[in-house]
Amino acid sequence: MAALIMVRPERDWQPSGGLFDWTLEYLIPRLSDEKTADWLRTIVDENLGNLWIPDLPSEAQEEIYALLRGGVVAAAAHELPPSAVDQLRELVSLTY
Repeated sequence: MAALIMVRPERDWQPSGGLFDWTLEYLIPRLSDEKTADWLRTIVDENLGNLWIPDLPSEAQEEIYALLRGGVVAAAAHELPPSAVDQLRELVSLTY
């Protein structure tokens, strides 16, 4: 199953469903905003397959971008195959 993260207007990332879930699972425990973390958990639990970051509060958006830039690639390098790590690098590039 394909999934979609709208990173910024006209910038989207379309990973596999498994990589989408992994990415949200990476973000959930690191988010300081409990409401946003709960929403991401709902997306994963309900298998919704879409996250529209621009629809979140601006503080949550900036925190997500910072979390992605700050460590998602390094975390993935320890757990995922190189092709998935490359896809996450593409995601991080869309945050700028």
